[in-house]
Amino acid sequence: MARNEIVVHVSPDRVFDVLSDPRAYARWVVGSQAIRRADPDWPAPGSSFDHAVGVGPLRIKDHSSVLERDRPRRLRLLVMARPLSRAFVTLTLHREGSGTRVELEEIAADTRSRLLFNPLTDPLVGLRNRQSLRRLKRIAEGDERIPPGELPPRGSAEEASVTASSKPA
Repeated sequence: MARNEIVVHVSPDRVFDVLSDPRAYARWVVGSQAIRRADPDWPAPGSSFDHAVGVGPLRIKDHSSVLERDRPRRLRLLVMARPLSRAFVTLTLHREGSGTRVELEEIAADTRSRLLFNPLTDPLVGLRNRQSLRRLKRIAEGDERIPPGELPPRGSAEEASVTASSKPA
């Protein structure tokens, strides 16, 4: 299990607005190469978006689904990157003064993932998630913008233009 947190100098509602835009995930999640399609009602429980994750030439196409949403306090996802891993990712938002403390917890969701993500690899997952939260903070605070546009609906053959190449360095 990896757990990270960061303080963001905007309201929980503003942070949740970023979490509610599936296009944003390509910009803030380290390892996300592209968000390809999304259910129009994201982040309603049961909704999903299709993504490509990986590093360099390794690319896995799969999806993430909403398990629980309690706006503006909590978003719980099942993130799929099969055959390598499945993880439960929980983002919890706590108001702190005029800002928000964002907690990100990632837990392996199956036996294969528990073998891959274990106490030896948790520090690496933690480093990745720390950088992801820094990127989320930049977007929420307005230092980084999500390009305008819409994602195609899931089930269509069309793919999105929100890719890793449009991410900040």
